[in-house]
Amino acid sequence: METTFIIGAGAIGQVLAAALTLHGREVVLLRGSTLHQATTVRPIHVTTPETAFQAAVRFDSPQQFPALEGPVILTNKSFGNAALAGQLKGKTGHWPLVLLQNGLEVEQPFLEMGFPSVYRCVLFATSQFAEDGSLRFKPVAPSPIGVMKGDAEVLPELAGRISTPLFPFRAETNIQPVIWKKAIANCVFNSICPLLETDNGIFHRNAEVMDLARQVIAECLDIAKSKGVELELGEVEESVLMISRMSDGQLISTYQDILQKRPTEIDTLNLAVARMAQEMGLANAIPRTRLLGELTKMKSNINR
Repeated sequence: METTFIIGAGAIGQVLAAALTLHGREVVLLRGSTLHQATTVRPIHVTTPETAFQAAVRFDSPQQFPALEGPVILTNKSFGNAALAGQLKGKTGHWPLVLLQNGLEVEQPFLEMGFPSVYRCVLFATSQFAEDGSLRFKPVAPSPIGVMKGDAEVLPELAGRISTPLFPFRAETNIQPVIWKKAIANCVFNSICPLLETDNGIFHRNAEVMDLARQVIAECLDIAKSKGVELELGEVEESVLMISRMSDGQLISTYQDILQKRPTEIDTLNLAVARMAQEMGLANAIPRTRLLGELTKMKSNINR
């Protein structure tokens, strides 16, 4: 049985590693640090709205592996992808690379460096660390995986390899609309929530804040349409409200990063939409999306 390598020991990476280990899969969780660190086995404790589970997971350093013989799952922050692509080049062979990351065009560094099998997953789940070091995980639906480069026929097998009842995945033949729908929702949550210093539930609790979200959604939909992706305004609005209700009380990842004085992924969300708009001569079509992104980046930089 091949090993599944998970790169990124954050809240999602640890939950995925624990779920796979618990279901008998061979898993190695690789820290994102470039420093050599000793191999350790640590228990990971996870609570969900329905259950609690734990598993002893192997943590290791990328330097321990001259080659990664198995599927490689990226749960690291996407701002590190350019450097990571250089580090992984030649180490993954024919094995699939699956990106469990938010944002638009986060796969580009790997495509540009010629990785043969690149897949995108849109996460339909939230996870965050509790004060005691355990993880609070809330799956909403099976997370879809689609092809960016590679063989679509292996999609069902690939999804099955990393899917468990605790953290389910599914194959998706048309992933771009799913990517854009989630990215637009993330443009809303990852800018408005940190700037208001509030949790994800604000949109279903406050009509004024939801109205601002609606304006951001409309701007982003115009850019998506110009990129060949058609989505309905009401569909994305309902998605934002559903996520808001389902994750009421939880903090979005960008706000968590700002509080922990870490870099954020806003460059692959609001600011990615702004770059696309600029390239297509539509910079004036997204004033709110761009401004919210710029303010979020400023807040992050100042806080760090």
